[in-house]
Amino acid sequence: MKGDTIYWPLAVYLGLVVVTVAVMLVVSYLLGQRRAERATEEPYESGMAPIGTSRLRFDIQYYLVAMFFVVFDLESVFIFSWSVAVREAGWAGYIEMVIFIAVLLAALAYLWRVGALDWPRPQVTGRQDEGRA
Repeated sequence: MKGDTIYWPLAVYLGLVVVTVAVMLVVSYLLGQRRAERATEEPYESGMAPIGTSRLRFDIQYYLVAMFFVVFDLESVFIFSWSVAVREAGWAGYIEMVIFIAVLLAALAYLWRVGALDWPRPQVTGRQDEGRA
């Protein structure tokens, strides 16, 4: 069988990877620390003692901006990869990219319309005209 002989380098590579991982795990177990000290359990941040709790609450706007960044960043990767292969894609690829960008613009317009991109305005605690009679 001639077709089966092309897979032996992959099998050798896979075997070497498994052996390497197993050796690394065994060596780290044998040479690793056996006891846990109090300082081992503490969080470490650039050599500074931790202050406060690590359970901070972030505003939902932070997560929205992060999601929008990831989504539109991925689209820019698709657009860049299309621009590299624009000649090979031809007119069909061009039309598909126009539709893709139109869907992106429609999504952006929808997000803008529902106010997902608006930052909340700071609340004023007191009235501005309290001193006036």
